[in-house]
Amino acid sequence: MIELENVSRRYQVGPVTVTALDSVNLTVDGGEFVVILGPSGSGKTTLLNVIGALDTPTAGDITVAGHRLVGASRSQLARIRRETVSFIFQSFNLVPGLTARENVQFGLESAGNKNQRSAVETLESVGLGDRANHFPHELSGGEQQRVAIARALATGNPVLLADEPTGELDFKTGAQILQLLREQATEGRVVLVVTHNREISRIADRVISLSSGRVVSDGLPEGGPREVSALSW
Repeated sequence: MIELENVSRRYQVGPVTVTALDSVNLTVDGGEFVVILGPSGSGKTTLLNVIGALDTPTAGDITVAGHRLVGASRSQLARIRRETVSFIFQSFNLVPGLTARENVQFGLESAGNKNQRSAVETLESVGLGDRANHFPHELSGGEQQRVAIARALATGNPVLLADEPTGELDFKTGAQILQLLREQATEGRVVLVVTHNREISRIADRVISLSSGRVVSDGLPEGGPREVSALSW
């Protein structure tokens, strides 16, 4: 579903060249729940951005769900983002003038509503059925995060990219969201989760660790994958 070949991403900051990704090779199959770990500045978010066609690699090749990203036009990349990839952004990226239901409906319609679930049903799955008609400024940070998660879940797109999806959530709600994400993988979607929380890696099928833009380890979590109910943080 995802293939990266010798992918690098470098930025020029004045006279300094910053290497965010350095010759990354990676293959992820459908149905995998993958956690990406690493300290701040290790390249985790940049990795999600190049996979999701939000950023362009300096070198290398990327294929997502059969679509080659390098060399694609702006309109082709926009279509891939709309129909193939769903994001859960750390900053939520909700439309302020739309209610929670309308934000989810917007994502659902943009992607073609592949799973035939309504916006309200999806909000109910993240515990926000009673907040469907509230605007983002009327919601707490944790509630806004759950709306962003519902919007991504509603699309049915085959690739789900999540940047710190439980960062604003208490343990009980975070565990509920992680269970939903795991279920997405069992239904055949690729789920990539960036997190600083090593506890979350215990439920992954694979754990990828980054350091200075390089993959330094890639394999099973220690002791093998566990159920979400085994987590504690």
